[in-house]
Amino acid sequence: MPDDEGPRIHVDDDWKSEARREKEKLAAEAAKEPVGGPLGQPGFADLVNLLAMQAMVGLGGMQSQDGRAIPPNLPMAKYHIDLLEVLENKSASNLDDEEKKLLDTTLFNLRMAYVEITQAGAGPAPRPADDL
Repeated sequence: MPDDEGPRIHVDDDWKSEARREKEKLAAEAAKEPVGGPLGQPGFADLVNLLAMQAMVGLGGMQSQDGRAIPPNLPMAKYHIDLLEVLENKSASNLDDEEKKLLDTTLFNLRMAYVEITQAGAGPAPRPADDL
């Protein structure tokens, strides 16, 4: 006799409990980690990047969370560039080639940006008088 009720659908409820267990497991793992994720071992590049970021904020090269430009704070920028120079002087013979290149490049770029901003704010340099 043919089945007049149509095809039967079999619902497997085991997947629901498995999904719930997996969700609970992921939530427990997430609670163990810091908010930003695992930080790892701090290194020299992290220190250089931290100071460089503060200098960039001082140079006005960053935006706030709402998208507005942060105005330059040149004394703060100079202070953090100087801190990088102290780091360069104190670690002069202890850096590997990659670390030295990172520090040299970072300092060069920040110094150039600082000079450009300070010169732009001061206006054009005075022209020398013509000697007749």
